[in-house]
Amino acid sequence: MPTRRIMDVKDTGELRKNVDHLEETLMRNHRIDPDLYEKYDVKRGLRDKNGKGVLTGLTEVSDVCSYNTIDGKHVPIDGELYYQGINVIDLINGLDGRKFGFEETCYLLLFGKLPSDAELKRFLDVFFEMQTLTGHFVRDVIMKASNPNIMNAMERCILTLYSYDSCPDAITPKNVFRQSLELISKLPLIAVYSYHSYRHFRMNDTLLIRNPKKGLSLAENILLMLRPDGKYTELEAKVLDIALILHAEHGGGNNSTFTTHVVTSSGTDTYSSLAASIGSLKGPKHGGANLKVQEMFKDMKKNISDWSDESEISSYLNLILDKKAFDHSGLIYGMGHAVYTLSDPRKVILKKFAKALAAEKGLTHEFDFYDRIEHLASELIMSRRRVFKNVCANVDFYSGFVYTMLGIPEELFTPIFAIARISGWSAHRLEEILNGNKIIRPAYKYVGTHVAYTPFEER
Repeated sequence: MPTRRIMDVKDTGELRKNVDHLEETLMRNHRIDPDLYEKYDVKRGLRDKNGKGVLTGLTEVSDVCSYNTIDGKHVPIDGELYYQGINVIDLINGLDGRKFGFEETCYLLLFGKLPSDAELKRFLDVFFEMQTLTGHFVRDVIMKASNPNIMNAMERCILTLYSYDSCPDAITPKNVFRQSLELISKLPLIAVYSYHSYRHFRMNDTLLIRNPKKGLSLAENILLMLRPDGKYTELEAKVLDIALILHAEHGGGNNSTFTTHVVTSSGTDTYSSLAASIGSLKGPKHGGANLKVQEMFKDMKKNISDWSDESEISSYLNLILDKKAFDHSGLIYGMGHAVYTLSDPRKVILKKFAKALAAEKGLTHEFDFYDRIEHLASELIMSRRRVFKNVCANVDFYSGFVYTMLGIPEELFTPIFAIARISGWSAHRLEEILNGNKIIRPAYKYVGTHVAYTPFEER
């Protein structure tokens, strides 16, 4: 169905000329001498010159570890990730004999402890009751103005839910907790229904709106609602559950979680705060990174004839590093991390499950291709860039591959990330409300010049 566009400037005419002139005027301004950042010791990106994040807050929600301090020196270690003090590897290993653990992870992040059987049952009873959207909301909000970018659709829906809340602005911990649990339970429905609406109204696909089933895990319900036949294997649901656990939280300093803290500190409502976090996660430098990895691999599959030939693979990776291939950025996406050095624990875990899923799907050959590129890329980057710390693959390296094997469309890659991470955002929002008590306001140094006002008739 054709879309009526109201935000585009016509290609011809006086309006187009005027807009072009304004754009040219804009580009002549707002340029800051990069040397000034060093002169004033500005921590660009809130990082020091070594890339380490500037300490801006305290949290108990999660801990991201990449170094040990021995005799006053930082010694790199295999990465570790802790949720409320519990190693995420132990959390996942503890699921042995049980199918799913994302809901338990949500409980842990929100309440700071693992639930007993009775506590988890009570939590799930509430969760299942909240896991609904009215027909009016689906019709009047989700289906209207369908959006090819599901992250934007999710933001709009979250902000609209404000109007459906009888107490939207109260920021008492009890009310914020209730709102958070509502959003955690409803966001998968919003994402999947938004995708189906986009496919129906923009791509003429059959409209599919299927309600979740009480008693199923969140991972199972996502696959149930997404797939036309509603069928999935136990391993498929298990792998998606693991992916949700691994993406649920990653410290207070990542861009979207820090956004949660910043916006929450202003005293605003839950819907505004979490919509802002989704806006942050949408960015290709953050939650959208796995899409870049998948684009890169599509390109490599076209240009590398023998996926087992390490020499051919290395040659093409060198072309990427030389800015002569793929997107000419010089980046091998999915490699390196701002915090982790020797390894990203999320990648280590997800890779294991990716291997198992690839075997079930008959895609072991493709998994081996990913594995070869991971090792070769790390060696090449370190040798080419003279990097003295290890360059490891991050979780994005395999997450897109996993989602593709699960039949999840690319439009939902980042929304799946948001579905997982909203539990962490909610925990951080509650933590900020209970402990922050100050609006976050960092300083910016003015480096322009003061000039005299020129009267209108003299300009």
